[in-house]
Order: sequence, then C-alpha cells, then structure tokens
Amino acid sequence: MKRLLTAGMIALALLTAGCDKLALDKLTSKPVAFQNTDLTGLDYAKGFSLTDHTGKPRTLADFKGKLVVLFFGYTQCPDVCPTTMAEMAAVMKELGPAADEVQVLFVTLDPERDTQELLASYVPAFDKRFIGLRGTPEQTAATAKEFKVFVSKVPGKEPGSYTVDHTAGSYVFDKEGRVRLFLRHGQGPAPIVHDLRQLL
Repeated sequence: MKRLLTAGMIALALLTAGCDKLALDKLTSKPVAFQNTDLTGLDYAKGFSLTDHTGKPRTLADFKGKLVVLFFGYTQCPDVCPTTMAEMAAVMKELGPAADEVQVLFVTLDPERDTQELLASYVPAFDKRFIGLRGTPEQTAATAKEFKVFVSKVPGKEPGSYTVDHTAGSYVFDKEGRVRLFLRHGQGPAPIVHDLRQLL
C-alpha cells in the first residue's frame, strides 16, 4: 500500500511538473496561457520572398520588431477569407494603440487572378495597415509548401472558373520573426487579442 501511495505521489508530482512546464513560454520561461495552438520551436514556416501590393519585394525579416499575423487566401474566396480579414480588423481595433506593433499579411493563393492592383484595393479595405502579398505561381506553391498550407483548385460550373480550397487558419510570428502560434478560423476576436497581448 505504501509503495502504491509513493508511486501515486511521484506520478502526481510529474503531472504537476508537466503542467508548470506547459504554462511557461518556451522562449522566455514566463507564464503564458495561449488559447490557440502553440507552434514555438517548429522547424518550418521560416519565411517567404514575395511582392507586396505596392510592388515592393518583401520577406519576413522586413517586419522584425512587430508581431506578424500571416493568412493565406484569395480575393474571390466566398466566406473564409473575408471573414478572417474582418475578424483581424476587429482584433486591431480591440488592441488599440498596441495594434501598431502588429502587422497582418494576406498571401494570395491565386496569383493568376489576384493582381497587384486587385490586392491593393482588397486587402487595405479591411484595415489600411494590412498588406497583400503575391508571387509567381511557382513562388506561391513554394511558400504554401514551406508553411504546410493545403491548397487545391476546384473547377467551377462555368468554363475556366474555379475556387481554391485552402487551410483556413493563420500563423503568428513574434517580434524576432519566430513562428509562435496557429490561429483557428472563426473563433472571434477575443482569443486572438488575448494571445497577441501575451506575445506583445
């Protein structure tokens, strides 16, 4: 009986230690409680080389010093993309002055139709600070692969028409450009605001 009690106490101690460890930021060792998926330490989603909606070449390093929220979508997306962009606009409002330390990036998965001009009118319409990014079809495919984003063209009813099925969540990078979180689609602004404040 004593041996069983001791084993139980050890198991409880290990569980408690595990909980304490999970409650610490893996990089800063400060207590955190993210409401989205913690990706800290993963060896993918390291960066991109694309062009923004003003024609300027961009990499992840350009945004060092800010939190980056990176979403993959396309302008003709009927539901997920505009919902996500509107949600992020609401997040920026709730963050108040701290929103200036956050950069939202929209990477198109449909460069054939999403021209620079179209991105320039679509993306900043949600928030003037948002930036649209595009590349060649080859760059787009390579970037999607780097971020493990699912993407598939689905033929439409009309000749030449199509939709693009894709991963619906967003990546968050800290101010040093390290991937930290994966944000679930459709959860509302509150959990996102909570997690971004933890990283700010």
